[in-house]
Amino acid sequence: MELTLPVTLAVLGAALLHASWNALLKGSADKQLDTVAISVGAGIVGLAVAVFLPPPAREAWPWLAASASVHILYFALLAGAYQWGELSYAYPIMRGGGPVVVALAGSAVFAESLVPRQWAGVALVCGGIAAFAYGRHDRRATFFALGNALVIAAYTIIDAKGARASGSPVAYTMWFFVLNALVIYAYAGLRRGREVPRYLAHGWRRILVGALFTTGSYAIALWAMTRAPVALVAVLRETAVLFGAALGALFLGEKMTRRRLAATGAVLAGLVALKL
Repeated sequence: MELTLPVTLAVLGAALLHASWNALLKGSADKQLDTVAISVGAGIVGLAVAVFLPPPAREAWPWLAASASVHILYFALLAGAYQWGELSYAYPIMRGGGPVVVALAGSAVFAESLVPRQWAGVALVCGGIAAFAYGRHDRRATFFALGNALVIAAYTIIDAKGARASGSPVAYTMWFFVLNALVIYAYAGLRRGREVPRYLAHGWRRILVGALFTTGSYAIALWAMTRAPVALVAVLRETAVLFGAALGALFLGEKMTRRRLAATGAVLAGLVALKL
C-alpha cells in the first residue's frame, strides 16, 4: 500500500471536517450534551445511508461493538478537555498523541513497516503538533487530553481492523455511527435524564451540522486506511490541528503565536516527508 495524492487530499479534507466539529463543540455552552447531540445526529445520518448498503461482513461486527464501547470514554474525555482547555491546546494533544502510539503498534498489529523517510515525517508532524500545546495550562485539560490521546490510538487500531474485515469501509462507518449513537444516548440518559431529549429537540440545526462533519470525516479516514498504511493515514489526519488552530483564531478568539506558526512549518515539512 502507498499514500497516493488522491488519498492524501481526501484525508486532508477529513481533517478539516474533524477540526470544524471540534470547534463547534468547543463553542458550546453544554459540551456534554453537545457530544450526545453530535453522536445522535451522526447515528441518524449513518442509518439513512446504511440501509442502502450491503451490511459489513460478520467478522467486522465484534470490532464495531468494541469501537462503540470505547467511544463512550472518548466523548467523556473530549468534553472534559474542552471544559478546561482551549481548542488550540487540548486538540493538538489529543490528536497528536494517538498517531505516535499507532505508528509504534503498526508493525505488530498490521505487519506494516515504515521506511526512514516516513519515520522522519511521523516525527516532524508529531513534533509540530506537540509544539502547539507547549506552555502553562490547566492540569485538568492536560489530564483529559492525554487520556483521550490513548483512547484515540485504541479506536484507530480497532476501526482499522474492523474496516479491513468489513469488505465495505463506508458501511462499517455508517453502522458504527448507529451503534455509537445508541450507546452514547443510553449512557447520557443515565446521567442527565430528561435533559437529553429536550436538548436534542431544541438543537437540531447544530446536531445536523455536527453530524455531517463527523460522519464525513470518519468515513473518509476509514476508507483511506484500506488504501494506505494505517500509521501514515493516522498521522496525516492529525493535520487537523492546523485547521483547528485557524478556526480557534478566527472564531474563538484564540491566538496564533510565532511558536504555533513554527509548529505549522514542522507539520508541513512532515507532510512532504510523507510524500505529499
